[in-house]
Amino acid sequence: MRLRLLTACIFSVALLGLAAWSSPSLAQDNDQDISGANGVIIDAEGVLRLQHYPDPGGRLAKKRVAQARANLNPDVARPSALRKVSLNRLEAAIAKQLADGQAPTEEMQFLAGLTRIQYVFYYPETKDIVVAGPAEGWALDAANHMCGIQSGLPVIQLQDLIVALRAYPPQGRQTPAILVSIDPTPEGLAKMQDFLRRIRGNLRPSDAQMIVNGLRTNLGMQNIRIDGVAPNTHFAQVLLECDYRMKLIGLGMEKPPVRMASYVDRATASANNALERWYFIPDYQCARVAADQLGLELVGDTVKLVSENQVVAGDGSRAVSGKSNRASELFTTTFTKKYAELSAKLPVFAEMRNMIDLAIAAAFISQQNFYAESGWQADLFHDESRLAVETENTPKQVETVCTAVWKGGRLFTPVGGGVTIHPREALQAGNVLADEDGKISTVRQSVDLKDLPADRWWWD
Repeated sequence: MRLRLLTACIFSVALLGLAAWSSPSLAQDNDQDISGANGVIIDAEGVLRLQHYPDPGGRLAKKRVAQARANLNPDVARPSALRKVSLNRLEAAIAKQLADGQAPTEEMQFLAGLTRIQYVFYYPETKDIVVAGPAEGWALDAANHMCGIQSGLPVIQLQDLIVALRAYPPQGRQTPAILVSIDPTPEGLAKMQDFLRRIRGNLRPSDAQMIVNGLRTNLGMQNIRIDGVAPNTHFAQVLLECDYRMKLIGLGMEKPPVRMASYVDRATASANNALERWYFIPDYQCARVAADQLGLELVGDTVKLVSENQVVAGDGSRAVSGKSNRASELFTTTFTKKYAELSAKLPVFAEMRNMIDLAIAAAFISQQNFYAESGWQADLFHDESRLAVETENTPKQVETVCTAVWKGGRLFTPVGGGVTIHPREALQAGNVLADEDGKISTVRQSVDLKDLPADRWWWD
C-alpha cells in the first residue's frame, strides 16, 4: 500500500513555543496542576527563540498573586465593572512623576487595571478624553503576562496605549495599516519546490523526519516584517505571538485549551504547491458611535481569522490560486467562533484583541479631532526621548517550523499569513453601528467630572 505524507510548515512564526502547554488563568483551583506557560526570547541579532516557563503546580503564579494582593492599593485592586481613565490627566500625572525624577507608578503602567477598552468618551465641559472598561488588580503569570487576578485576562499597558496613540497622532501622517508578517524568501520557496520534486515518489512513514528536516533546511530562515508601529515594542510582539500560536494550533502542534479541530485534523488533499495563508483581521463592524459623536463603544471580540490560498511556482513566486480549501475555511471559521473561549484561557489572544481595540480607539480620537477640541497634544506620549516604549529587541528572523502527519490523502501545505489591521476602516460609515437606544450617551452622561480633583486620573 502506498502511503502519502501530509506536511505543513509555519511561515509566519512568532513568539510561543512548540509544546502543548497553555498559559492558565491566575484564578485557578488550588488542586489544578499547572505545568507552566510558553514564551519567547529575542536575541541581540533579532532571532526569535522559543521558551517555556515551567511552573509545577502553579506555585509561581500563586505566589505572584499573593504578593500583588498584599502590595496593591486596595482601591485600585478592587474589581470594577466600569473604571474610567482620563488620558489628559494621566499624561499630566506621568509628567509630574518624571519631573520629580521618578518613573511612572505601577498604577500608571497598567492603566489602573483596565482589562478592556469598552468605551471612549469626550467631555467638552472639562476637555477630558476618557477610556473606560472593566478593571481589577493584576499580577504576572508564569510567562510574564500581566493579568487580572480574578479573571486571568491581561491588563492594558501604558506602553501599548502610547504605541496606538503614536500611530494616530494629533497632526501629521496617520498610519494606514498595522501589518505583521513573517515570510519565506523566494529563494527558500524555490529550494523547497526543488526538494519536493527530488523526493517525489513512493514514501514510507520512516521518511517523515527526513522530509521535515529537508523542508526546514531548504526554506531556511523566515523574514519578519512589521509596519505601522515600531517593531521593537510590546504592541508589535503581541501580534507576532498570536500569529504563531494560532498556527501551532492549526497544524496540530499545540493542543488548544478549548475543544476544536485543527486544520491538520480536517485536511485531506491539496495541490502540493499550495500555500495556505491565515490572517488575523479586526471584525470591522465592532464600533458603535453615539449620535453626537462624543462616545464610542467597542463590541464583540473584534477579531476574525480569514484564509487565502496561493500557488507557489517553481521559482518561488506566489499568486492567488482562486481555489478554496474546505479544511482551511473550517479551521479559520471555528477559530473565530472560539476566539472568546481561547482568550479566556490563553492571555495572548486577549492581548491582541486589546491591541486592536487600542488602535481603533486611537483612530477615533484622531478622527473626531478630540485633540484640537481639548487642546491636548499628547506631547509627552509622542516623545520617545522622554517616555520610551521602543525597548524590546527587534524581531528580524525566525527558523522555519515543520510538522508531518501520515494520512491517506496527499498534501503539502506551507502555512503563511500574519496580522493586518486597518483601524480607520472600522470607523467608516458602512461599518459603524448606530447607538439606536442611546446607551453610549447615557453612560457618558452618567459620569460627572466637575468635582473630580485635578490630580485624579482614574475613578470608578
